[in-house]
Amino acid sequence: MMNFYWYPKCSTCQKAKKWLNANEVEFKEIHIVDNPPAKDELKAMVNASGIDLKKFFNTSGQRYRELQLKDKLAEMSEDEKLELLSSNGMLIKRPLAWDGAEATVGFKEETYKNTWS
Repeated sequence: MMNFYWYPKCSTCQKAKKWLNANEVEFKEIHIVDNPPAKDELKAMVNASGIDLKKFFNTSGQRYRELQLKDKLAEMSEDEKLELLSSNGMLIKRPLAWDGAEATVGFKEETYKNTWS
């Protein structure tokens, strides 16, 4: 079953959830702020998905800007980035969907169709 990390107030997350329900995809809802994915799980997602780790960051988020991560990420190790992401769900681009083998970050209908149908 897919873990669907989302933030209920996020309109993009709501669209993704609506798509999943309409396409009868089974998923477990996980509030990304209350229960962000663990560092090891994030590392597995990055490795399995082939998505660059920097794409897992919510670059338009307030916390990202407060921490001035735009300037700092290039100098951080992968381990430091994973630690940071797992410590604060608001830093993670959402929604984040993961079934143990595939992962998607954000919501694009075409990507969801290709990955979760």
